[in-house]
Amino acid sequence: MTAHLLTIGDEILIGQIVDTNSAWMSRQLNLGGISVTGKSSVGDTRQAIVDGVGHAANSAQVVIITGGLGPTKDDITKSTLVEIFDCQLVFHQEVYDRIAAYFQKIGRAIPVDSVRNQAMLPDKAIVLPNKVGTASGMWFERDGQVFISLPGVPFEMEYLMTNEVLPRLKAKFVSRPIAHRTLQTACEGESNIAKRIETFEESLPAHLKLAYLPALGQVRLRLTGVWPGEVTSDAAALLDAELDVKKTELLQIIPDLIYGEEDESLQEVVGKILRQQGKQFGTAESCTGGYVAHLITLVPGSSDYFPGSVVSYSYEMKSKLLGVKASTLATFGAVSAEAVREMAEGARETLGVDVSLAISGIAGPGGGTPDKPVGTVWMAVSDAQRTLVARHVFGRDRAKNIQLTGVYALNMVRKFLLEA
Repeated sequence: MTAHLLTIGDEILIGQIVDTNSAWMSRQLNLGGISVTGKSSVGDTRQAIVDGVGHAANSAQVVIITGGLGPTKDDITKSTLVEIFDCQLVFHQEVYDRIAAYFQKIGRAIPVDSVRNQAMLPDKAIVLPNKVGTASGMWFERDGQVFISLPGVPFEMEYLMTNEVLPRLKAKFVSRPIAHRTLQTACEGESNIAKRIETFEESLPAHLKLAYLPALGQVRLRLTGVWPGEVTSDAAALLDAELDVKKTELLQIIPDLIYGEEDESLQEVVGKILRQQGKQFGTAESCTGGYVAHLITLVPGSSDYFPGSVVSYSYEMKSKLLGVKASTLATFGAVSAEAVREMAEGARETLGVDVSLAISGIAGPGGGTPDKPVGTVWMAVSDAQRTLVARHVFGRDRAKNIQLTGVYALNMVRKFLLEA
């Protein structure tokens, strides 16, 4: 089964809001064995909606429309659908009563005209009751296709999808099982990864596909399988087993690049290792200004293994808080292997931790020199037995340099801990 998602609203087209609804719906539909073949957005005009629905209908069996169901004059989705499906609006007393009860519950006067308007629904639609808001969902069928209209308010849409839409789609269509496996990699480019797993990728059968999903310093590898044969009771389990085998093969080919699975973040993985090893961890940051500490503390419970951080931006703070020698700074500068080594070792003492990370660099856009260009970052990881130091040169964009440093630094910590 295939689906096309159509979002309605000028606010999406002008970038005033981000369409998070489509991302959420895509995930849920995919889990239900429904392939999303397209997404589109149109404005709040009759012709745009008519054209949008027509385009979507040409590409999928199921069209799911969100937005434009409110009580105000710019909410014209319902009236346009009446035109598209050649029907008329009829009053639904049960819908009126439900919305009126909602206003009474929250202690507000009932806007009678507005509530009556929302209780007027197309006579060719199955009404999908919205128990968490005022705009009902609508289900139309025509020529073997299904058209579903939902409110754009995210929690209302999610309620209707979960409680009305997905169960009805499952009952109406026999879906082929779809499954995914995702592996997270860090600090290697998409093309280099592709080269290393080229033979693996070429060996995949037609019903399995590998997608590369790059981000700053990271690439997600997503294996997707669509059951190719007759849909039997054990089809989903057989597809899962096949994907697990392929996932294991990938893990064996590039174990040095893969840090986690599914939606795991680097900071979550580092936190798990620290907790397993019973170690305390701290950071000493200069050019990143506490960014790595921020990532670490995004993880709930990180206080178990992360007591704190030192942001030492100036020479004075590097010496005063971390014990970096004045002679080191004078001879080599703050952006150097020598300085970052002393920062890491000093951080262990200052913070009283087992393992420390230190970072010093030139984030940009200015401040570079011929031997230390913008984007140069030194980092070190230290424990009681050893201190490892690494140098990277990123680009000229300050924000990207800070983010990339976070990825490379956390991955360095991960590997350091696993090698201990």
